Amino acid sequence: MVPLSGPTSKTKKRALRHVLLLCLLLPCISQPLPAPSPSPTAAPPTATLHLSPFNDRLDAAYIALQAWKHAIIEDPKNLTADWCGPFVCNYTGVFCTAAQDDPHILTVAGIDLNHGRIAGFLPDHIGLLADVALIHLNSNRFHGTLPPSMQHMRLLYELDISNNLFSGGFPSFLTSLPSLKYLDLRFNKFDGQLPDAVFGRQLSLDALFANNNRFNVTLSSQSLTNSTASVIVLANTELAGCLPPSIGNMADTLVELILINTSISSCIPPEIGKLKKLRVLDLSRNELAGELPESVGDMESLEVLNVGYNQLSGVVPESICLLPKLKNLTVAGNYFCGEPVSCLHIPVRDDRMNCIPEWPHQRTHEECIAFEHRPPVHCGADGCIVHHPL
Repeated sequence: MVPLSGPTSKTKKRALRHVLLLCLLLPCISQPLPAPSPSPTAAPPTATLHLSPFNDRLDAAYIALQAWKHAIIEDPKNLTADWCGPFVCNYTGVFCTAAQDDPHILTVAGIDLNHGRIAGFLPDHIGLLADVALIHLNSNRFHGTLPPSMQHMRLLYELDISNNLFSGGFPSFLTSLPSLKYLDLRFNKFDGQLPDAVFGRQLSLDALFANNNRFNVTLSSQSLTNSTASVIVLANTELAGCLPPSIGNMADTLVELILINTSISSCIPPEIGKLKKLRVLDLSRNELAGELPESVGDMESLEVLNVGYNQLSGVVPESICLLPKLKNLTVAGNYFCGEPVSCLHIPVRDDRMNCIPEWPHQRTHEECIAFEHRPPVHCGADGCIVHHPL
């Protein structure tokens, strides 16, 4: 008689997984199952109705979400109160759909806990959500760093962790996520250098929001202007270097560029006029000097131009005021000495605190005379201000 074989290694692993899941389920058994949550990203019900809510991927998602729930200190809106039981697709803020690589398998595709004011941290187990494409954690109180295990989220397309308490250096693994297109890190406590790879063509972000952190950014042809993003917001971030002529290389994609209050000391290169798709340009509250280039008048899609509160001088080019889509022009807080009458037709215009003769709300005569006696500004080929010795 042939002896019966013992349990295989695979069978043992499956049994251990089931024991682990049972242990995690015990606190939840007495609770009723929640109603399914509507999902804006999930496939239509007819496409997922026949899919089993039990598979290895959902088992892994259960472990990840239970670990996350245990890492939450406060949940004032009780968004995770129903994160109990094996049916993770019924959890509030958890969205499921058919897996990209196998339409017969149900998997977690998105997490949305926006505006929950949840306090806690992200556990390393979150990396088990390998199929997730969207994570929205806007306006919570999560702290700590992003766990390196998130590098396994190869399908992650949108990551919004803005308005939290995250800290530490830029999570370097983000630059290796092949599907990431939308990255929002605004209003956190990240610090250190924002790596050039963030702007690299290998990552190819479509939108980058890194403002209101403690990042340092070096401007060069190898960093910012190498980006293919349509929206770049680096307001209230420390920028080093100058606006390089290579900024014109972003002409095919750039739609919005916001560099408010970045301490950048630079001229505005004429090549900026190549950005014909740009709709919003905000360079206000910096140390920009020299003249406003005539070529800005070539930016035919421009709707908002703000160069307020810099050290710009000369005359506002009339070609800018004749831009067909320009609705908002701010040149306040500079030292312009002239502005064409055609600018008066722009719906929203702010030209206060300049040196325009017979114009209301301008600088004092003494301030303007003092500025005229400063050494003239010379702009180098690299866009930097050239300081000649006296």
